[in-house]
Amino acid sequence: MVVFNDSRVIRARLRGIRPASGGRFEILLLSENQVNDWWVMMKPGKRVKPGSPLRFNDLKGQIDAVEAVVEEKNAEGHCRLRFGGTKDLRDDLERIGEVPLPPYIQRSAGMLTAGDAVRYQTVYAQHAGSVAAPTAGLHFTTRMMDSLKQRGVETAFVTLHVGPGTFAPVKEEDLSRHPMHEEMFEINARAAEQILKARSEGRRVIAVGTTSMRVLESSAARNGGRIAAMRGSTRLFIHPPYDFKAVDVLLTNFHLPKSTLLMLVCAFASPGSLTGCARVLNAYHEAIENRYRFFSYGDAMLVM
Repeated sequence: MVVFNDSRVIRARLRGIRPASGGRFEILLLSENQVNDWWVMMKPGKRVKPGSPLRFNDLKGQIDAVEAVVEEKNAEGHCRLRFGGTKDLRDDLERIGEVPLPPYIQRSAGMLTAGDAVRYQTVYAQHAGSVAAPTAGLHFTTRMMDSLKQRGVETAFVTLHVGPGTFAPVKEEDLSRHPMHEEMFEINARAAEQILKARSEGRRVIAVGTTSMRVLESSAARNGGRIAAMRGSTRLFIHPPYDFKAVDVLLTNFHLPKSTLLMLVCAFASPGSLTGCARVLNAYHEAIENRYRFFSYGDAMLVM
């Protein structure tokens, strides 16, 4: 049983100007409170104050009808924006939004290639909401998905909308003090039934990516170790030692130092103990020796 995260990346990066000063800025949409009411990450944004008006550019660099007002700022420096000039901002993202490629993938402002919108999206993406791709899934092509089916490998799809907080470095010495960002997830009835059946038959459950893993383990943690259909949010931080309840095998890319994702992989490499870190670092050493690629468009490893 192979479990995929079918969240679709939205065009979450917008650019514009501040009418008062003419200064340029960009935002990354983080979470939607309700229609046209979003929390965003703004750059530069230290000096922006509640009440400040904003105008946005389309993908050709022209001023668009979409505008916004800063309503508040939180302790993390994120801004809450109320959008105007649109019935629903989501409907205008194809016209004014850019694919939110990670900053280490270099593109000039407004110079994304036509292929970016295709490459930074899994072939099975369905439900729009992520601001970063579930990158382990980028290794799967339509041909490969067909091949799995022909070989009798069953697949199931869950949803977790990936936020930028997933990649935030851990700065606390005490891991219990690290603030995990909330991410929305869903397991529908069909997927829950499939996974429960696979486990009852003794088949291995393979999570494609840390996001699929967090969906399954979040559900199991709340339902006595069983997968159940549910919709909600999770702040689950998996780090050594951790006893896994729902996943047997993990396919994942190579992650940054000090990241929660690397800690999850270390926990999975040796469930219930603290020895997984050494095993994972040995794998990373081999990856560096053999010039594997890291990050979103990089190589992957299978942890069994």
